[in-house]
Amino acid sequence: MIIVSNIKVPIAKPIIGEEEIENVVEVLKSGMIAQGPKVEEFEQKFADWVGAEYGIAVNSGTAALHVALLSCGIGEGDEVITTPFTFIASGNSILYTGAKPVFADIDLKTYTMDPDSIEPLINENTKAILPVQLYGQSADMDKINEIAEKHGLIVIEDAAQAHGASFNGKKVGSMGDMSCFSFYPTKNMTTSEGGIITTDDEDLADNAKMFRAHGASIRYHHDEVGYNFRMTDISAAIGLAQLEKIDGFNDKRIENAAYLNEGLKDVDGVVTPYCADNSKHVYHQYTIRVEKGDRDDWVDIINDCGVGTGIHYPIPLYNQPIYKALGIEGDCPNAELAADNVISLPVHPSLTKEDLDRVICAVKTASSKLD
Repeated sequence: MIIVSNIKVPIAKPIIGEEEIENVVEVLKSGMIAQGPKVEEFEQKFADWVGAEYGIAVNSGTAALHVALLSCGIGEGDEVITTPFTFIASGNSILYTGAKPVFADIDLKTYTMDPDSIEPLINENTKAILPVQLYGQSADMDKINEIAEKHGLIVIEDAAQAHGASFNGKKVGSMGDMSCFSFYPTKNMTTSEGGIITTDDEDLADNAKMFRAHGASIRYHHDEVGYNFRMTDISAAIGLAQLEKIDGFNDKRIENAAYLNEGLKDVDGVVTPYCADNSKHVYHQYTIRVEKGDRDDWVDIINDCGVGTGIHYPIPLYNQPIYKALGIEGDCPNAELAADNVISLPVHPSLTKEDLDRVICAVKTASSKLD
């Protein structure tokens, strides 16, 4: 692949304003820079925003998944059904508990878990379903929750990429037993690093608070082997400012995606993102699928035009070297096809019309050169 140093339109760009800076300075001056009142305030405001009763802030999205699984009692000998077409944290968080990830295939329209592929994987060891709300769009949570209820399974949403997305009028973060978000800098909103779990279940919330703080429900009284996964007030201060802006950020992402859809709708060899009528897609990623030529050639040409790209994700989890070494297998042809052919393009709120036109021009250039 061509190494390009003159990228003019980056694939992602965190937006940090004066409000975030002022909030952080206030915390630094207060002297309370570890977990404190700002974390508590952020937890409640974020939970209210997604429509959940409780929020439990942690120091990463991966920690959120790990803590949620532990809080639901997932452990050695259990199986959790998830998707292989995701960042490795989705599967690794299951491994951290001693459980085994089992892989359902994806819907090629939405790239999220295909509910029809779940039930054949369920057995006596299955304890939970962990759908990934990929690229900013929800999986079909009605069907997934129906299957879970039928078989007595827990549902944990991996909502790391879907802040503000919704399905059938319900926000992502309010449709599982527990839901997990990431606030990594490239996400739709950030706390620099961080994550949060949302739930309506008070017992699960209490479990999560215990596991994030060394397994202690009371200070220096440790009920379980826990972890130091707490968020700081510095991160929460950034999050509180970002939470005031997230709806505007998402509106701009949706507007940018619509512009790209229009500009790319007739480009040969390009499948633009799909959004179901009953969904709100918040476009953490704007991901196309190419249907001619080699994906890497598309990437080289687009980058050479000054446009940044990402591949989310190039290897299904069961084909990762560590998963092969552990003997964890999968058979998900849609996930494999997507992994070979998807390209993420810039869609973030900082883009200008000129930037978007450059993106469209770059993709058209690649299409014409690969005829």
